[in-house]
Amino acid sequence: MLVFDEGLTAYDFGHGHPMSPVRVELTVRLARELGVLDQLKIVPAPVADDALLGTVHTAEYIAAVKRAGDDPDVPDLEHGLGTDDTYCFRQMHEASAHVVGASVEAARAVWEGDVLHAANISGGLHHAMPSLASGFCVYNDPAIAIQWLLDHGAERVAYVDVDVHHGDGVQTVFYNDPRVLTVSLHESPTTLFPGTGTAGETGGPGAEGTAVNVPLPPGTGDAGWLRAFHAIVPDVVKAFRPDVLVTQHGCDSHVEDPLAHLTKTVDGQRAAYSALHDLAHEVCGGKWVATGGGGYAVVDVVPRAWTHLLAIVAGHPLAPETEVPAGWREDVRIRYARVAPLRMTDGRDAAYVDWSTGYNPDTWLDRSIKATRDASFPLLGLDPSY
Repeated sequence: MLVFDEGLTAYDFGHGHPMSPVRVELTVRLARELGVLDQLKIVPAPVADDALLGTVHTAEYIAAVKRAGDDPDVPDLEHGLGTDDTYCFRQMHEASAHVVGASVEAARAVWEGDVLHAANISGGLHHAMPSLASGFCVYNDPAIAIQWLLDHGAERVAYVDVDVHHGDGVQTVFYNDPRVLTVSLHESPTTLFPGTGTAGETGGPGAEGTAVNVPLPPGTGDAGWLRAFHAIVPDVVKAFRPDVLVTQHGCDSHVEDPLAHLTKTVDGQRAAYSALHDLAHEVCGGKWVATGGGGYAVVDVVPRAWTHLLAIVAGHPLAPETEVPAGWREDVRIRYARVAPLRMTDGRDAAYVDWSTGYNPDTWLDRSIKATRDASFPLLGLDPSY
């Protein structure tokens, strides 16, 4: 299932901002032309009310967002509104609440058994804090969707975040809640916003082990990223035994993304999406809620990556060598004066060397993997040396 309607593209910080809604529009159009949407139930998104937003955000903050949307020229820096990254815009509260409604509808449909998998590619706004906008994120839709699941009977929820930036907002919301496992693979906090997500951040009192962070060195590509993922994520998620898996799929880890320094390809991202799909089926009967996230190469990367995600959600993955439809490419040429990619692949083999082959202390990557395993595995009853 895809939760989408045109109103979700109203989450728009304006001309020149990196987080353009064009990326969502182009993804939906590409997925439609490739027949992916024919395999998915598509439902419109409700708008979250204040009570739902208030399960994570403070009433004071919600009021501040409403004021900022009514008068975007007046910043509210105390609440992170009108900063250099999170601009104010008209109807900001309504647009942000719409994104939340889409993620909660996806969670509801999965939890109540309407569908096995559901996606909201406009969501994944993982930096928003309970009383603070941050990193292009106003309301934290993944956190609110997770809280909805907990409030409606889920005993344990696992959240895996593959955005290049640390999923700091979701981690903060649930840092002291043993019912939620947050796992984030991201570029090292020493080189990238938001500067958090070290291996030593493992959960608060009573929730030790329920935050797992995998900081990766700049320059990490498909092979290194997938080595880290498979060395940590399946083991910790299986040990946690969640009722449902919620994932955030920022594709700003791509080599062409302008805001970060990893070097993944669409092929590596597709491999990650497939691994998360398979993990959901292994640990929680396939119950999987997927959101979008970051991604600022809005023509060349995001539409292809998220179309692969939607195809996997639909249960009909696209072959990497699939041709990008000529009509979509022509539309990109006319509207954006860009030459779009020819195929749904970057021509890379998403192979990796498994952790079981041995640890190399001379590499930053392996030292990072080992630090996370050493910090988190014992807290979850796992042997970090295995």
